[in-house]
Amino acid sequence: MSAPLRFDGRVVLVTGAGGGLGRAYALAFAERGALVVVNDLGGDFKGHGKSSSAADKVVEEIRAKGGKAVANYDSVEAGEKLVQTALDTFGRIDILVNNAGILRDRSFVRISDDDWDIIQRIHLRGSFQVTRAAWNHMKNQNFGRIIMTSSAAGIYGNFGQANYSAAKLGLVGLANTLAVEGRKYNIHCNTIAPTAGSRLTQTVMPQDMLDAFKPEYVAPLVLWLCHESCKENGGLFEVGAGWIGKLRWERSLGAIVRQKNHPMTPEAVRNKWENICDFHNASKPHTIQESVSQLNDVLRQIESQDVSPNPTSYRAPAFSTGFDSAKFVGQKLSSTQYEYTHMQPILYALGVGMSTKDPDHLKFLFEGSDGFCCLPTFAVIPAQSSMLDGGLSSVPGLNIDFTKVLHGEQYLELYKPLPTSGRLTSEASIADILDKGSGAVILLDVYTYSGKDLLCYNQFSVFVVGAGGFGGKRSSEKTKATVNPPNRKPDSVLTDVTTVDQAALYRLSGDWNPLHIEPGFAALGGFQKPILHGLCSFGYAARHVLKHFANNDVTKFKAIKVRFAKPVFPGQTLQTEMWKEGNRIHICTKVKETGEIAIAGAYVDLLSTSSQPEVKIPSALASGLQSDLVFEEIGRRIKEVGSELVKKVNAVFEWNITKDKKTAVQWTIDLKNGSGELYRGPARSKADTTFTLADEDFMDLVLGKMNPQKAFLSGKLKLKGNILLSQKLETILKDYAKL
Repeated sequence: MSAPLRFDGRVVLVTGAGGGLGRAYALAFAERGALVVVNDLGGDFKGHGKSSSAADKVVEEIRAKGGKAVANYDSVEAGEKLVQTALDTFGRIDILVNNAGILRDRSFVRISDDDWDIIQRIHLRGSFQVTRAAWNHMKNQNFGRIIMTSSAAGIYGNFGQANYSAAKLGLVGLANTLAVEGRKYNIHCNTIAPTAGSRLTQTVMPQDMLDAFKPEYVAPLVLWLCHESCKENGGLFEVGAGWIGKLRWERSLGAIVRQKNHPMTPEAVRNKWENICDFHNASKPHTIQESVSQLNDVLRQIESQDVSPNPTSYRAPAFSTGFDSAKFVGQKLSSTQYEYTHMQPILYALGVGMSTKDPDHLKFLFEGSDGFCCLPTFAVIPAQSSMLDGGLSSVPGLNIDFTKVLHGEQYLELYKPLPTSGRLTSEASIADILDKGSGAVILLDVYTYSGKDLLCYNQFSVFVVGAGGFGGKRSSEKTKATVNPPNRKPDSVLTDVTTVDQAALYRLSGDWNPLHIEPGFAALGGFQKPILHGLCSFGYAARHVLKHFANNDVTKFKAIKVRFAKPVFPGQTLQTEMWKEGNRIHICTKVKETGEIAIAGAYVDLLSTSSQPEVKIPSALASGLQSDLVFEEIGRRIKEVGSELVKKVNAVFEWNITKDKKTAVQWTIDLKNGSGELYRGPARSKADTTFTLADEDFMDLVLGKMNPQKAFLSGKLKLKGNILLSQKLETILKDYAKL
């Protein structure tokens, strides 16, 4: 025969223990060695009056049998006082049975505000107050058992008890969350819905029923659930008359009533109603993760549908009816300020995995170090407030559900190393809004200044799930494009193990999204646990490149572009594969444990050791072409006023200069990315306009000896792409030619 369940040394607080169920619990715990706090206000079942006699009587019963108990006469709304009695008398609190309650039964239309409020205060708020007062003591001792008392009225509803049933079902929700939050601290919380004779039921139950539903038939369940050997947590039990049953949620398999790229209609709901309500082979989700997981499966099924578009069907725009994305393009957001000391760059460096174990990292972690400086990717921190902190949500008419927002891609270009402290101003504008069908992409351009000096440029690609289908364009020339890595083995691979607290540390740099720390919130997003910030992985990848290819010299960093492909969980290992092609380092970051790609289509552009653009003008002059001098002047002007030209021109031009009918040299004028750039070679991203002409004809155009239109019509000047953009070249050389 198994050993009896004992509670020797355990301190138990039972609320409403002056009679009925509470008295039965108090006596049963004391009989098995527990030290008991008997709480009872001593009022009637409606909550009127106050007396110490009820609690005192139960304490006397316990002591008469050799047990130890103390009385408390406070209302459960004074939760701290109840728990303090346990601490003052016995030094601890191990078990809490929330049992106190009153009735104010009325039909719904007759319930007064007072009838409603007092029921919520005593049952729901009272249980909250007492539990909150006990919680940290249980947490610190790594043990706690909590009972919430619900009711069949709360589970099923009952005429005349709208106030009571609402509070009682609220206790189930409270208990479920406490079970989740307390699990790792060995705090278990369960709920019972008892049927028993008490002060609350003595006026409605006949005597024979009161005899059949004795409180003593409920107490054994409470004792078992509160024993240290019981592993039950988050359960809901009906109990009475010697019977116990466990309840669980059941959900029909339901039906998908939406098709990809089609509106969801009430008629579709009507047509699938029988399936929606069919509980044959019903599912039984136990956690919110299981619940959300099924919905994620539904989304995948919908997105995988190959539905032919119906030209006669109406497709409601997802943002709002009549949504016109064009009116938002170019709209400026309120400027944001970011003031910081040396602490913020250090905290950021720690957040992206830097450590004093590596001597090279000291200049990023110690303000007194020679050459103390900011990691280049710290530049996203002052800019991100334009995306967070209500930046986009402040735009009138741009109704975004931020629970459905994902960070899709990120581009950063640095024009000069960031100061290690100061006050920065970020100016943001909506560059474009794209319709991707399953969602919308908002391109947010952010320029960050120190005073009048432009420090950096960020482009945030914000993906809004479910906001597509409004008939907008799918691509934009304003997007900073991703680039696939070369089809060969990487030139270098670096790995870093993130810590389990990496997200908790990184969020201190300003991204407070609970998705990255709170398990329950992460579950709502369909994740089994909190995920690492995408920009944290971004920081890891960038510093891998900086370390391996630039010896941690921040002056060599120019730009980085990434696409966030898969989530990373804190504690996983980030593996960055790198390919060097000129001053561009292609990167692909994977989760080593799973092999899944976390960052794709990514690259880092570095400056040469002299901090000049990748291709130097003097190397081109060796070709002996007359046009070299013109391009040298173009390069000089871009260095001087490149950021202004980018705003005015916003285009990439590729030049093929021929000699003896063969291409002698290629030049690219990039006035779309960052502060602009001139380099020798084909365009790294798609050129908006491509020019082909002979070296001598190019000089005639520059010197005004040849009319551009005539050159084009005669075939001397060949153009491909957006011809109208060629007119903007006059901005570059307006003192020399009308190109």
